[in-house]
Amino acid sequence: MEPTRVLLVDDDKTVTRLLVMLLTEDPEIEVVGTALNGLEALAKVPELHPDVIILDVEMPVMDGLETVSVLHKRHPHVIVIMFSTYTQRGASQTLKALARGASDYITKPTTGLDEARNVINLELRPKITALMDHKVGLTKKYSVQNIEKPKVPVVAPAPVTAVPYRPTTTPTVLVIGASTGGPQALSTLFATLPPTFPAPILVVQHMAATFTRLFAQRLAQSCAIPVSEGADGDLVRPGCVVIAPGDYHMELGKNGEQITVSLNQAPQQNFCRPSLDPLFVSAARQYGRRVLAVVLTGMGHDGLRGCQAVRDAGGQVLVQDEASSAVWGMPKHVAKAGLADKVLTLDDLAPSIMNIMAPTGTAGWSRVSDDAAS
Repeated sequence: MEPTRVLLVDDDKTVTRLLVMLLTEDPEIEVVGTALNGLEALAKVPELHPDVIILDVEMPVMDGLETVSVLHKRHPHVIVIMFSTYTQRGASQTLKALARGASDYITKPTTGLDEARNVINLELRPKITALMDHKVGLTKKYSVQNIEKPKVPVVAPAPVTAVPYRPTTTPTVLVIGASTGGPQALSTLFATLPPTFPAPILVVQHMAATFTRLFAQRLAQSCAIPVSEGADGDLVRPGCVVIAPGDYHMELGKNGEQITVSLNQAPQQNFCRPSLDPLFVSAARQYGRRVLAVVLTGMGHDGLRGCQAVRDAGGQVLVQDEASSAVWGMPKHVAKAGLADKVLTLDDLAPSIMNIMAPTGTAGWSRVSDDAAS
């Protein structure tokens, strides 16, 4: 396979030199060029044909936010990873860039070679690999050539959703997990949910501190349901969305008869904090079979253990499909393990969630009383 072609766009030449040095240590990555601002980068794209663009947020002449908007229109198949800072402005601009078509972000190293090496090895390279693998996989799977000129007889693949029919109880809580591509997916999902949504919604999005509060604020502006970043001891209320704060695991506990939010900084799970697993496992413990768990786009296998706990408790699990995911990692692991009741496109998830939560149910999803389910 040809190496991934990367274009670096940053006005800080020191940072650019460092990135070039570290990225070129990987034989599967080729840095094909650099640019000092977005305007220069746009001029180089037709000549260099990059697969991935690493794009700084704040630059002179044309900043990252304006650049990603143009890139998404002119070159929609190029993967864009934003180079953000931990500042509130950097986080805010990065979230806007994700909404305009950027695939993901990494935080810019600030303390020298060792930190830069960690960022490249632990964050940037895995994201480049996952995003490129997903892109190449979809290109092969859905290419016109493969569809029009099959070399072997076409046999319909066995669905990954072959879950036996089982009676279900109407859920009273919705837990959602997402990683790469999650901000866009969550925005799309919540924009279609009604203000009368009947259950609390708890969300883990793999995202750093500072980003999660701003992300919750942005979601609140674009959907009809109240959205907030979780705080320790918060009551879990129907019709409200709670986002796990960055660098904290979010679990569900109990205060008397009230379900509450419990935050902790226990060790990372699946290299993440927050992690899906603590939320899903605790939801299964508190709500039993009344849990609906949804795993959206993301790299890795976070959420797999949590979905097993939900299914063991009698709850239901939905996952996003490959074609509509930015990276089909987390949902794929759940589906391949036979834990997903349904694998759905992003557009189909909201109607399906509402059908499952609705007391009357929908075709193919039996609603039974608690007594009958016992």
